[in-house]
Amino acid sequence: MRIVCIGGGPAGLYFALLMKRQHPEHHVTVVERNRAFDTFGWGVVFSDATMQSMRQWDPETAEAIEVSFNHWDDIELVFKGRKIRTTGHGFVGIGRKKMLNILQERCLELGVELLFERDVQGDEEFPEADLIIAADGVNSRIRNKYADVFQPDMVMRPNRYIWLGTNKPFDAFTFDFQRTEHGWFQAHVYRFDDTTSTFIVETTDEVFKAHGLDKMDQDQSIAFCEKLFAESLDGHGLMTNARHLRGSAWLNFGRLICEKWSHFNGNSHVVLMGDSAHTAHFAIGSGTKLAIDDAIELTRQFDLIGHDKASIPAVLAAYEEVRRVDVARIQNAARNAMEWFEVVGTRYADTLEPEQFMYSMLTRSQRISHENLRLRDKEWLEGFERWFAERAGAEKAANGAVPPPMFTPFTLRGLTLRNRIVVSPMAMYSATDGMPGDFHLVHLGARAMGGAALVFPEMTCVSPDARITPGCLGLWNDEQQQAFKRIVDFVHHETPAKIGIQLGHAGRKGATKLAWEGIDQPLAEGAWPLISASALPYLKHSETPREMTREDMDRVVADFVAATERARDIGFDILELHAAHGYLLSSFLSPLTNQRTDDYGGDHAARARFPLEVFHAIRKVWPEDKPISVRLSTNDWHEGGNTPEDAAIFARMFKEAGADMIDCSSGQVVKEEKPVYGRLFQTPFSDKIRNEIQVPTIAVGAISEADHANSIIAAGRADLCAVARPHLADPSFVMHEAAKIGYDAQPWPKQYYSARAQYVNNLARAATAGKS
Repeated sequence: MRIVCIGGGPAGLYFALLMKRQHPEHHVTVVERNRAFDTFGWGVVFSDATMQSMRQWDPETAEAIEVSFNHWDDIELVFKGRKIRTTGHGFVGIGRKKMLNILQERCLELGVELLFERDVQGDEEFPEADLIIAADGVNSRIRNKYADVFQPDMVMRPNRYIWLGTNKPFDAFTFDFQRTEHGWFQAHVYRFDDTTSTFIVETTDEVFKAHGLDKMDQDQSIAFCEKLFAESLDGHGLMTNARHLRGSAWLNFGRLICEKWSHFNGNSHVVLMGDSAHTAHFAIGSGTKLAIDDAIELTRQFDLIGHDKASIPAVLAAYEEVRRVDVARIQNAARNAMEWFEVVGTRYADTLEPEQFMYSMLTRSQRISHENLRLRDKEWLEGFERWFAERAGAEKAANGAVPPPMFTPFTLRGLTLRNRIVVSPMAMYSATDGMPGDFHLVHLGARAMGGAALVFPEMTCVSPDARITPGCLGLWNDEQQQAFKRIVDFVHHETPAKIGIQLGHAGRKGATKLAWEGIDQPLAEGAWPLISASALPYLKHSETPREMTREDMDRVVADFVAATERARDIGFDILELHAAHGYLLSSFLSPLTNQRTDDYGGDHAARARFPLEVFHAIRKVWPEDKPISVRLSTNDWHEGGNTPEDAAIFARMFKEAGADMIDCSSGQVVKEEKPVYGRLFQTPFSDKIRNEIQVPTIAVGAISEADHANSIIAAGRADLCAVARPHLADPSFVMHEAAKIGYDAQPWPKQYYSARAQYVNNLARAATAGKS
């Protein structure tokens, strides 16, 4: 095959040498616009895992890189007059110029043709090529030419950064945070050879402009950074190699993803690789990794399918299918890390102490978890756990063991929970006329005995017409009150758990079938009239609700108050007001479901007016020493709906009204939503509200193991974790997770204690068998 790689960066060069190495008969050319052995940039960084892959695919190149790179395990934080260091992280740093020179020399050894100082304008310049690799960078001309095919999505991020270097050889990957009168700056620093380190300075656009950096030239910007980071630089200066850029050389990062990566232009197959196909923020140092991995995977697919022209379409299809998954994973992690740095000043730096700030920074991508940190640096993590436990008021176990973060106590008003795990309210559809029965007693009792600190029945409806389905719980009469008291008394008398109640009104989502008979589908018979903020049906064929009148509002407020008084008399420990998921109060908050033109529709204050009326009314009759939380949909996942920024506004309103905690869920407001699922996908919403609004939060969504909960609680992304489906599968979820991570101080019910040793021993046997 005739292969042309447009662009002499890591992706193009490495693919060229791999293909030539695998099949020397290929005619492979790399075309680069710069001069031979000339490049720009300071150091690049990638992980030990990427280095291992390179050893497998071309040991000669790997060896040449290994003798030139700087390897380090330590990360150091400089913050608020402190230096905190942790180890075990495994990075490789090498000068970009040195790495490209090694790849160029290896290409020449293998017989790759290198053409320098040729500025390619388009793929049509190579009509004889069977395969064209468009590795021409983030501003790819080839990709832009076929934009209708590749469908690139470029989003420019708000932070400003400048890429500099210094002759101080830092001995750890260093993050230096400095506060000025206008806000925070951070430096990302890593050594890449014996005498030089990359020094990237980043800040928000607001701070950038407040200091007048937008009006400075490069020399003035460098002088500013040298003064700001003088202590870390220790007399060394900062250098630029971006004199070719106009102005101050401060940039905005562009996040790029493409819908498609390959195209047949009539003569040649064209495929994107490296930064022309995708970008990942420098916050996790993955751009070079992605480029190298692209080259390896495309080569691997040729090895698997065939090194001939006829195989190219199948190879490119397989390449894209495999790489898209891994790239999405890396980009998601990079996005999390990037967004952490974009809000670090307003969300973390001003409020977190250095110990927790360090933990938050290390786990910013959500790829590094609590137990992963233990593998990397057990000593540091155990020190952090001791610090966290002391601040939480946790007592050491009899054997001196320090509880992990999820097993520390938490207090709201007069309520103290023994750990941070909540059994989330989950609809069971098993009530008759709103009445809880034996099922609910067993269901909730089992999970209270299973170790959770707080259990909730499903959303409990404040009136018959507030129900979602005929099987939903209610609290509007004496019989229901007595049935609930039986459950609450059991939890209080037989377990150390607390029990809460979540009060709500279904609104336009009411009068539907039980979930297993057709979720969200309207009842064929026995339906009741629906009310909502506006006369909009949930589904096209759902019953259209009546827009609420002032008389309706007064009745609903009275229903909430009456249910709250009953909950108070029963003895529930905490009350949660359900204002999420498109139910009645949520329908007022979201512009997708509130189209009113009166005082209850319009801006945030107007949309929140009625939900706040309900909150004020229940707060007046709920005991002063007991907390109230509010569940919000923190993202409607639909254009024109509420965003996390809107949710933060509502959270502040409820906080000011007296809410003690915000339960941060999302979605289910409109059926046409398009949520982005993933590991801990709703935790960032809790993080935002907790740390920007300074109100305790509950994180929900895809939290399925102790490692997740420990990471969330330790980083300060939430105060409690609500666990739903794992509790359905395992009522003793908390006890079992404690055993899995080796936390021995989690109590078991005395009636079940004899089973504990067997359970722990079985875990040990399974772990031993897995290693053999």
